[in-house]
Order: sequence, then C-alpha cells, then structure tokens
Amino acid sequence: MAGEKRVSFRQKNVTVCPVCSNEFHREEMLSGGGRLIAGNLTDELRRNYEVSKKYGRVYPLIYLIVVCPKCLFAAYPKDFQITDTAEKEKLESMSQTRIAAIKKYFGPVSFDNERDLMTGAASFMLAVDCYGFRTKKIAPSFKIAVSSIRAAWLFNDLSAEYPDRPYRKISHFFYRKAYLYYVKVLDLIQSGEEPAEQAGSMGPDTDKNWGYEGILYMTAILSVKVGSKEPDIQKRIENFENCKRYLSRLFGMGKSSKSTPSELLDKTRDLYDRLNEMLEQWYQETGKVLEE
Repeated sequence: MAGEKRVSFRQKNVTVCPVCSNEFHREEMLSGGGRLIAGNLTDELRRNYEVSKKYGRVYPLIYLIVVCPKCLFAAYPKDFQITDTAEKEKLESMSQTRIAAIKKYFGPVSFDNERDLMTGAASFMLAVDCYGFRTKKIAPSFKIAVSSIRAAWLFNDLSAEYPDRPYRKISHFFYRKAYLYYVKVLDLIQSGEEPAEQAGSMGPDTDKNWGYEGILYMTAILSVKVGSKEPDIQKRIENFENCKRYLSRLFGMGKSSKSTPSELLDKTRDLYDRLNEMLEQWYQETGKVLEE
C-alpha cells in the first residue's frame, strides 16, 4: 500500500517447518529508510535505538528467530532445517508443551501476524527451549546463551509496558540462564565439545558481533549482575574472582591487539573497578584481604 510505514516484509519463497511440515512465509525486517536510529550502547552491549518519528519504536531483535506458526518450533535461520530423525521426533513430541507455555504467558498470540514486542520475546523463549533438544554439531549452548540474554532484554521491555504481568520475573529467569550458559560457553571453547565456528554471531545484539572478547565481557557483566545475588558470600566471592580473571584476560587481549574496540576496553575498566569495590566490601565482612 502506498505510503505504508512498513518495518518488515514476508519472503516470497515458502518456508517448510522440518518438524510439522507446515508451510509459511518468513517475516524479515526491512533495512534503511531511517527505521533504526542508533543510540547509546549499554553496559550489557545492547544497542539502544531512538524512537523514529516515522516508524515509532523498532526492535530489530524480534525478527531474528524463525518460528513455525503451527508447532512453534523456533531456531535461527541457519539452523531451521533438521536432518536428525531423533531430534525431529523429540521436538515434535514437545510441540503441545510449547503451545501451552506461550498461551500461558502471552495469551492468544499468533506468529502468522506481524511481529511485535510480545511475539519477539516469545520467539526467544521458544528458541531457548528448542535448542535444548538440538545436536551438538550446531553449537546449541552458544545459541542458548545469546538467546537467553536477548530474551531477558525483551521481557524487561515488556515488563515496563505490562507491569501487572510476570514479565520482570521471567526476565530475571533468563538473566540467570544467560549467566550460566555464558560460563558454560567459555568451558566449551576450551574443550571443543561444541564447534565454536557453528556459533554464528554471538552479538549479543544485532549491530555488532563482539566475538570471543564479547563472550568474556558478557560472562563478567552477568557475573556482577547475577552472581552478586548469590546468598552464600563465599560463593559470591568465588564468582567475582572468576569474573576478575575474565576481565584481566580481556584487558590483556585488548592491550596486545589494536583490533579490540576502545569502547569495550573502557567498559572493561569500569566493570573491573565496580567488581573490586564489591569484593573489597565482602572481604571486609569476612575478615579477608583483597588481593589485586
């Protein structure tokens, strides 16, 4: 329609769900035209976008996950096809569970309609669930980590719009899941148990892939934000000492490589200072001495 303020479009080619064989036209975000006006970068490496006068508030994250509108199988585009029979059967057997969960938390939403913040958040909830049943060859833990932090962001956005619904609690759940999986991803990089080259963009947002340095930083920032809530002070101290090692590794890489963005190094320094302040307080409480 002439003059229509469109943010997305439907692909002409049909996408066939590998789980239930449903056919649908995948939705993608249109680029350019002033749809995205980049703002500041948060301490979680999330890019804020200014509200466009023409298009309103646009969330590029909500278009990343392909979701079958019928069985709610969800994955990033490169992982949407399935060749493993056992994997397909498991995802098929869990379809009613996925449908019930979405209905419980979102009501009667449909992925046949244009994406909005609600279906965007739901898509990452579905992706986290579905990747839990995927084979190691597509690096599912990497996808769960980045999908969890994206879910945490979008559910936090939803909680501002619908404060009477349990979205803030769900956001906290995904922050914790992101923290646990980012820690796991660092171990997987060392062990090679999942192929890191299959991780794709680890974002964590859509504007930049921060790569391994971003994984180190996100593990550290989530250690601060989630690990600080650990009730056992000794475990809390242990979490933060690990966090200091991540940041020291990142800062060391930054000093030895001109390719490390100064923006990331600045955030690393700030985070390291915050971490030391909190550790110093906890060491005083336990009668220990903080070692630099």
